Amino acid sequence: MRKQLVLAMAAGLGLASLGAQAYEQGDIVFRAGIATVAPSGDSDAIELPTDPPTILPGGVDVDNGTAISLIATWMMSDNWGLELLAATPFKHDIDLADLPVAAGSTKHLPPTVSIQWYPRGGMDGWQPYLGLGVNYTTFFSEDVDSELGAVLGDLLDVTSAKLSLDDSVGLAAQAGVDIPLTDEWALNLGVWYIDLGTTADIDVVTGGGANATVSFDVDIDPWVYNIGVAYKF
Repeated sequence: MRKQLVLAMAAGLGLASLGAQAYEQGDIVFRAGIATVAPSGDSDAIELPTDPPTILPGGVDVDNGTAISLIATWMMSDNWGLELLAATPFKHDIDLADLPVAAGSTKHLPPTVSIQWYPRGGMDGWQPYLGLGVNYTTFFSEDVDSELGAVLGDLLDVTSAKLSLDDSVGLAAQAGVDIPLTDEWALNLGVWYIDLGTTADIDVVTGGGANATVSFDVDIDPWVYNIGVAYKF
């Protein structure tokens, strides 16, 4: 994905002279495209309540997720914008890092509000920007995979298991560029880094009816890569 963004940016810069798109105070820029969330963090070890305890030191790995991005920016001045990043739900598969076992899956929405700086605001041509903001990520549709269920059943005599992930609030930094194609349309390339961490709880019920919770922290800290189009109103 990173290589594709670099190649697309290089090609787009060559097209920049084909159009002009000055951003000015009061403009609204709407962007839509394809975004990929690529986790870069790690997970705490998982301690299963066996006797003696079973430790999985690598925790879990969270796979990439891709969805449709929906982004709106209001230009507060020629050089400063207020952006809202939204998207359709991202889905991620979760695997145990120490074993070839699928652990589960989750969906999330990552609305992010950022203040952006446009160094070429008010000028025709390509429009690079930098941003800093706050991300709120909410998780839902968490599921425990049958493979993990089988492992828990063997180790703990588990009859049912439920996964839940805490919502996250963290800082987000971004960089991007709009490369004009016409007076209104542009090619958009963007990247975010989001400080995103959560606590995972696996609530289990054993064959004897006892309840137990396995908790561990997961630092997802994703890079988000977006390619799409922008339209200036």
